[in-house]
Amino acid sequence: MATRLQELFANSRIVAGLLVNLLSSICIVFVNKWIYVHYGFPNMSLTLVHFVVTWLGLYVCHKMDVFAPKSLRPARIVLLALSFCGFVVFTNLSLQNNTIGTYQLAKAMTTPVIIVIQTVYYKKTFSYRIKLTLIPITLGVILNSYYDVRFNLLGMIFATLGVLVTSLYQVWVGAKQHELQVNSMQLLYYQAPMSSAFLLTLVPFFEPLMGEGGIFGPWSFPALAMVLISGVIAFLVNLSIYWIIANTSPVTYNMFGHFKFCITLLGGYVLFQDPLSLHQGLGILCTLLGILAYTHFKLAEQEEGKSRLVQRP
Repeated sequence: MATRLQELFANSRIVAGLLVNLLSSICIVFVNKWIYVHYGFPNMSLTLVHFVVTWLGLYVCHKMDVFAPKSLRPARIVLLALSFCGFVVFTNLSLQNNTIGTYQLAKAMTTPVIIVIQTVYYKKTFSYRIKLTLIPITLGVILNSYYDVRFNLLGMIFATLGVLVTSLYQVWVGAKQHELQVNSMQLLYYQAPMSSAFLLTLVPFFEPLMGEGGIFGPWSFPALAMVLISGVIAFLVNLSIYWIIANTSPVTYNMFGHFKFCITLLGGYVLFQDPLSLHQGLGILCTLLGILAYTHFKLAEQEEGKSRLVQRP
């Protein structure tokens, strides 16, 4: 009986963690889009709020013994902190200037770009079947963008920059975690305040501080409440991703990611009346099939690798 209760409690915690990640990951897209469309809050200032709230949230987690910080030299994570700024700012600019469908599909291009970076600069090899999955992913993104009736050249430039910087950031995070022997929360604990400091110095050059449209401007209470909610949700996204990776399998994490991908696309068409043509639908389906195939082959190769290690004497 006690064992059953323990299993039920463990399963309930996993379900709760997955639900928090599902709701926060979807809500952050819709809440940010709502802030841009209805309040026009400046992008970099919103990102700065996210970073500050994330750092404060991590500080509270540290005090509650959720994780133990590891001492790191600032010089070793400066580039990582700068790329963290870039990827969040450009991703948010992509969301601000594109439909949710185009924004979400553009993010799918991160996988092909990471593979190119790792192949060219880190001499990492990928199987033929993994490389083949990049064709439907890329083709689907091109199809959706070409037939998007709200196509925005500036939005596509931001989406492209977002994909490039995000890919670099993800590659560097993996390398830094291995190099410094830290987990994602320990790394983020140092990244977030450093990235906040970088943005704090940049915001005055790109966005007003006071007056209409400035971070300290005469915003209504609903606008400020939405910005604060957005910051809290951004923290929950980071925290729940870490928790899911630590407490579930790679299969669960990836399959859950595909589910969020579909729900976010659907929500964009329902909440913001984003137009969807037949060709765009085919593009989305093509990209989703490519992502599913990539995940299937990647996980299969990981299992094969583990089997070989077990079989070695």
